[in-house]
Amino acid sequence: MAIQKSLFMSINKKILVIAPAWVGDVVMSQSLIQLLKQKDPVAAIDVLAKEYLHPILKRMPEVRNCLVSPFEHGELNLRERFKIAKDLRKNSYTHAYIIPNSFKSALIPFWAKIPRRVGWCGEQRYFFVNDMRFYPKKIGLMVERFVSLGYEKSEKVPKDFPRPKLGVSSENVDAALKRLQIKPSENPILAVCPGAEHGSSKRWSWSHFAEVSKKKLEEGWEVWILGSKKEQEIAKEIQKYCDNSCVDLTGKTDLGEVIDLISMATAVVANDSGLMHIAAALDRPVVALYGATLPTLAPPLTKKSRALSLNLPCSPCGKPECPFGHTKCLHDLKPEMVLAAITSII
Repeated sequence: MAIQKSLFMSINKKILVIAPAWVGDVVMSQSLIQLLKQKDPVAAIDVLAKEYLHPILKRMPEVRNCLVSPFEHGELNLRERFKIAKDLRKNSYTHAYIIPNSFKSALIPFWAKIPRRVGWCGEQRYFFVNDMRFYPKKIGLMVERFVSLGYEKSEKVPKDFPRPKLGVSSENVDAALKRLQIKPSENPILAVCPGAEHGSSKRWSWSHFAEVSKKKLEEGWEVWILGSKKEQEIAKEIQKYCDNSCVDLTGKTDLGEVIDLISMATAVVANDSGLMHIAAALDRPVVALYGATLPTLAPPLTKKSRALSLNLPCSPCGKPECPFGHTKCLHDLKPEMVLAAITSII
């Protein structure tokens, strides 16, 4: 009887994950989602996230459904949140894992009447999160904070917790190449990702990216420049320096296509950014560049990586712009260092 009851509870376990708002954080959240699936292989896991993040979630085999969060960053909109929560009640979720620590992120699971709501202490949301966790005094990896929500309070996160691992289909890759009119080649491919959302203190200079790109082109590599429309001006400068020999894909792809294209890269050079985490989750050799941020907080989660940081006395400052105006933490990180790092991981 006890075994039958346990099996019944397992089959009917339905989980709602409230996702973070940033690309890199969503990638890292897969570690938690994988853990939940490992603990209960028949559990149904749905994720509530902004729609532009869904291509990442759709490449996570553990996720059953992607649900749309229509809210802009910082938007409260209590009426719409209650409406969504009321609609979610029909799904009869048994557990909610709330990764953001904001007050508003806990409202939908509460109003959806999900019995167990797991999340971190933050913004006076004690009443809404009934399985409250507290950050340890010693700050570890960001991904460990996410994963720890999947363990009981008394448990420690083991060293062998699941690493993000996105799935890519050959059909999607072929479709992306065809739409973008990229002919498959046997030459090695360097994917260059010059963007970062935090600010200029996280962005390696376009001239450094250009020097690395030109060197690899001379060695017979192809160079693809990936990013959003925000990186198009940077891409133009890199192209000019490289005699227009790169493949400039900035602003021409959606997030899903970027994932599929990065999966083809022989190596990736990226700032501390969402695309860096995507490259790591695809197990691509990646060189990650750190200036104002701490490489030990959110490094690329793959063994095929090098996290480069000069560890200057003024860094990591965590500021979007360099307080001293020189950004030496990135400017003095020379292209030769990155080229050597690429060689070491290929």
